[in-house]
Amino acid sequence: MKVISLNVNGIRQAADRGFFEWMVRQNPDVVCLQDIQADERSLNDSVFFPPEFNTYFFDSMENPEQAGVAIYSKTMPKAIMTGMGFPECDFEGRFIQADFDKVSVGAFLTPHGSNHEEALQEHKYRFMEGFKNHLIKTRRKRREFIFCGTANVARSPIDVSSWFVNQRNSGFLPEERKWINEIFNEMEYIDAFRQISKQDKQYTWWPDYERAWKLDEGGRLDYQITTPGLKDLIQGGSIYKGQRFSDHAPLTMEYNID
Repeated sequence: MKVISLNVNGIRQAADRGFFEWMVRQNPDVVCLQDIQADERSLNDSVFFPPEFNTYFFDSMENPEQAGVAIYSKTMPKAIMTGMGFPECDFEGRFIQADFDKVSVGAFLTPHGSNHEEALQEHKYRFMEGFKNHLIKTRRKRREFIFCGTANVARSPIDVSSWFVNQRNSGFLPEERKWINEIFNEMEYIDAFRQISKQDKQYTWWPDYERAWKLDEGGRLDYQITTPGLKDLIQGGSIYKGQRFSDHAPLTMEYNID
């Protein structure tokens, strides 16, 4: 199973930059998109609905031009689930899940925090807590899961440029790193990409200005988080930097799952 995840930061912009043509060429089984920033009903161009894929969107109820997630899959899922049962997720279109025979694949989008606006950072913390509780419940289920998405948190110093300075910034605050490392350590979920690469500067996001991209000053804010049973089925992975579809880069992982 080949799974691609990308925060498109606006699906129309990503389409204009050639994302869907690239996506089809990769021949993935499942694609998880975050930060759609569009009402599905407003996407009239066929480019958004490649005939090879079944397509499922979960838009923000509060503002369809913000947030939103989507799943594209070659195989029709047995079921689609939206939301995780708390308002910061469900009203804002921040989680969708497709259930297949042997695995469930979800797309999630953590809100941006802020160094200057306490309300935005608190909003992020509430989502983080709700997502963590959802993962606790998921561990009790007798099936495997892959959660693809933007955590908006870099896990360790090798996952962010200028790490010492960034300890004061949302996205690398000590309490944020504690949260994500609890998921991978105490809760025993798997950081799929780190199973195949331990190198530094494996970033998936760069500030939206050209200098950051050229100097490779960014952070690894995007993950494929799997249940422990999939650890030995991870076959490979990569972060694609050949084209810029967004301020994030596509994260592709391959699993030995039929």
